[in-house]
Amino acid sequence: QVQLAESGGGLVQAGGSLRLSCAASGRTFSRYVMGWFRQAPGKEREFVATSSSGGVTKHADSVKGRFTISRDNAKNTVYLQMNSLEPEDTAVYYCAARVGSWFSSPRDVEYWGEGTLVTVSS
Repeated sequence: QVQLAESGGGLVQAGGSLRLSCAASGRTFSRYVMGWFRQAPGKEREFVATSSSGGVTKHADSVKGRFTISRDNAKNTVYLQMNSLEPEDTAVYYCAARVGSWFSSPRDVEYWGEGTLVTVSS
């Protein structure tokens, strides 16, 4: 069992930046694939990025080049650096985790955080 807690969301103007953090409880953080999803009002939850236990990353095409996922296994924390934010990035961002298995679909996620709201104004 692992618990995830996101932080860092807020209101930012278009073109600005935010850094989201997700702190994970548990002793086996290094064994988890970590990731981020987002869900805008009226839309399905969509993949944003993932990072393997070894730091190999994948990013959705919609955020590639603007967002960067990273992790610090010593701190049991995964980050999402978001640059050049656009109004279309407005959503609740969810931290996600699964032991030893890659994922890109919400159906494959084992653990979820409660979400943090990111609002990008134009």
